[in-house]
Amino acid sequence: MIVSLAKTALGRLRIVAFIEGISYLVLLGIAMPLKYMADMPEAVRLVGTAHGVLFVLFCMLLLQVTIEKGWSFKKAFLGFLSSLIPFGTFYADAKWFKE
Repeated sequence: MIVSLAKTALGRLRIVAFIEGISYLVLLGIAMPLKYMADMPEAVRLVGTAHGVLFVLFCMLLLQVTIEKGWSFKKAFLGFLSSLIPFGTFYADAKWFKE
């Protein structure tokens, strides 16, 4: 299934959206508490860097898919907003990113 998704820009967006959503939850739910409750700032540095790279990749793929599919500004903007809200990319995948 993942191999067939990776063949299209929309499929790659869906894969990256899922991984980016997981990284955001790990950052907020595990790395941040470790930083502030266990004095382990390395967790945020590591997970935050990975999440940042995934976020940029998500934005680039969202732009590519918006252009290729002719998505409206509203749909693209909602897709972008979904990446800022915990669990948002999972909702966007179910609601807007399916063919």
